[in-house]
Amino acid sequence: MAVGDNGPQRVALGMSGGVDSAVSAALLMRAGYEVVGVTCRFTDDAAADRAAADAAAVCARLGVRHAERDCTGLFECEVVRPFVDGYAAGLTPSPCVGCNARCKLPALLDAADELGCRAVATGHYARIVQLAESGRYAVKAALDVRKDQSYMLALLDQDQLARLVLPLGGTTKAEVRVLAADLGLPVAEKPESQDVCFIEGDYRAFLQARGVDDRPGDIVDRSGTVLGRHDGLANFTVGQRKGIGIAASEPYYVVDKRPDTADLVVGFANEALIGGVLAGPVRWQAIERLDEPRAASVKLRYRSRAVPCIIEPEPEGRVRAVLREPQPTTAPGQFAVFSVGDTVLGGGMIEEVTSV
Repeated sequence: MAVGDNGPQRVALGMSGGVDSAVSAALLMRAGYEVVGVTCRFTDDAAADRAAADAAAVCARLGVRHAERDCTGLFECEVVRPFVDGYAAGLTPSPCVGCNARCKLPALLDAADELGCRAVATGHYARIVQLAESGRYAVKAALDVRKDQSYMLALLDQDQLARLVLPLGGTTKAEVRVLAADLGLPVAEKPESQDVCFIEGDYRAFLQARGVDDRPGDIVDRSGTVLGRHDGLANFTVGQRKGIGIAASEPYYVVDKRPDTADLVVGFANEALIGGVLAGPVRWQAIERLDEPRAASVKLRYRSRAVPCIIEPEPEGRVRAVLREPQPTTAPGQFAVFSVGDTVLGGGMIEEVTSV
């Protein structure tokens, strides 16, 4: 039971209006916490209104307090602008990873301090551990590997991890749905949220509205031979195979984007393999820093599997990951998350990929 010196420990639970945070509230109450549901509004639109209303309905059903915070300015500065700037620079940003560390957790922690809550909680599928040998905190993979979101929390720092509780780390999505139905929660059948929460519809239209100069250019192979034309680099991501618009004896893959010249570089499958990445600066969790090469695993995208590698320290806090076996290419702007077993060592944004 989560009981402090003066009774049950109060926890600020980030509530997005979905089933995961709703069930998290119930599980925290069962564990003895005094729960305050906090909806941080990151956008000012109808979707945010619906999310806040759903979260308030869940709190009313469970008999807990619900609070709202306007975080639109922080979200614009820390998530939306970097997303737009990243695409303008030819990257393929992964906004959710940075959002958790730079926006969602800071906003929730600020709300917790105002509400007198020592702990904070979210509905992520992952676990928090404190390592016995060092006392450091780290994210650990969820028991439900299909829903594991440890990748998304890889940039959280020690202060954030020390206050974070993750009630769903030992449950499955199926169990969450069943519990929500048993409790009569109004969001029990609510569908999963979309990947990029601040974009409805085509992200290309969003970028254009934000002034991204996405001019047409040449489709070229690695030798520079022009194979065709494209209508804008933002329409493509590194690693993409379908929809490139040129035919050949075997499929082409996007292997690079060059915003300076507007060239879209393509290659066959053997040219779309990489042998390593340079990432950083890395935010470390399970270790304080990397002083020498060591064996680890790395996930190069949220949906990809972790693969064996050797991680080597580089200047300015960066890390080079040398893959044990070539892997399908990933895009600069995505995140490399390093782990040993199911425990996160740390993570950083991919700056370069090394071709095989």
